[in-house]
Parts: sequence; C-alpha cells; structure tokens
Amino acid sequence: MGTLARPEEQMATETETPDPTTELGVPQLGLAALFVTALVTAQVTAVKVLSVGLPVTLPVTGGEILVPAAVFAYALTFFASDCYAELYGKRAAQALVNVAFLMNFVLLALVWLAIWAPISGASNVAQEPFADTLAASTGVVTGSLLAYVVSQNWDVIAFHRLRDYTGGDRLWLRNVVSTATSQLLDTVIFVSVAFLAFQGLPVDVVLELMIGQYLFKLALVGLDTPFVYLVVGLVRRRGLARSVRTTREPP
Repeated sequence: MGTLARPEEQMATETETPDPTTELGVPQLGLAALFVTALVTAQVTAVKVLSVGLPVTLPVTGGEILVPAAVFAYALTFFASDCYAELYGKRAAQALVNVAFLMNFVLLALVWLAIWAPISGASNVAQEPFADTLAASTGVVTGSLLAYVVSQNWDVIAFHRLRDYTGGDRLWLRNVVSTATSQLLDTVIFVSVAFLAFQGLPVDVVLELMIGQYLFKLALVGLDTPFVYLVVGLVRRRGLARSVRTTREPP
C-alpha cells in the first residue's frame, strides 16, 4: 500500500484554463461542446423506446431488451466527460457537468415555448404530433435530471479517486469503472422515478427495464474505452493539454 500524502499535498493541481481562441483551447472547447450536444440530444430523443434483440434468452429480459433511443447520445456524455476529466482535472469536469445540468432547463424552456407558440396554417407539421413528440412527461424529465446530476458528478468523483489511487496509470480502469458505476446509478434512478414512481408500472416490468438498459450501456462502456485513449493520447502528443498531478502515490 502507498503512503498517504501530507495534508498540503491532498489538493490536486488542476490545469489552467486554456484560451479558447488559441490552438491549446480547441480540444477543451470541443469536448465541452460534444458533452452538451450529446446531453441535449439525449433529452430530445428519450421519448422513443427501442427493442434490441439478444443472441441469448435471459431470465428477466427474455430475448430482447428495451432501451430509450437516448442511450446512444447519453453514453457519449460519459465518453466526453472522462476525456475532459483526464485532460483538464476534477474541478473543471465538475464545472462542466453542473453548467450542462442548468442547460437542460434552457432546453426545456425553449421546447415548451415552441410548443405553446401559435401554429400557422401554412405549417407542414400539425400541432398535436409536434407537441406529443417534443413534450416529455413530468416523470421522464424529473427522472432524467435527477439521474443526470447524481451519475455525472459521481463519474467525475470516481474517475479522479481511481486516478489518484493508481498514480495516473491505468486510464482504461478508471474509464470503465467510473462509467459503469455511473451508468448503474443513472439507470436505477431514472427508471425508478420515471416508470415506478410516476407511471406506477409493476415492479417486475421496472426491473426488466433496469436490467435491459444497464446491459446495453455496459456494452457501450467497453466500446468507448479505445476512443478515450485515442483522444487523450492525441491531445497530449500535440501538447494541447497540461498534465494534472495526482494527489496520492500509487500503491
């Protein structure tokens, strides 16, 4: 086991914020933009439910799993936040997560403004299908926002705890563990609030939704790890990010 750092060494040295108008600031701005874009896309596409066939039959889910279409975009937010946390530090990553959380309310306000605004007779889209498609239910919105603020902040915390514990090594480990545990929190909170608390679905159906979504998310976690290495390595090789010092010696 490694020795604990002295109190004055407990605080990590975060990277300085690069000027976004220079080449150094482009990767940070790009990852932040990717994070927010994926998050907004996830909110808009959450209303569609997908059926994904399985090569085997599982005890709870059967031969298929049900997942919201937002699962693709939402998985991308964890990829972007892990790259961001690795390159720019814990405080910068938490700031990104919390600012993006507030942007959810901007999205909802703009969507509802578009729904409530009077429609023209020349519109090719009728009011009812437009509203039905964009207007998420109260349960979905509540569950989504609560799951987001808990899981994304946990992702940043877990990522940096593992980074400190391993002395900055094993990027694959902290990417997989932080994202897998965060996705578990996200799935349990979202499904419990949106489908159990608000819609009152039977517990067995809720459990099936949880297991199906989490299995699908785990598959995406394994797929994004090589891309985290690719992005982090590319940015560092080009000298476009300063390293973040760990707070604890490796074991």
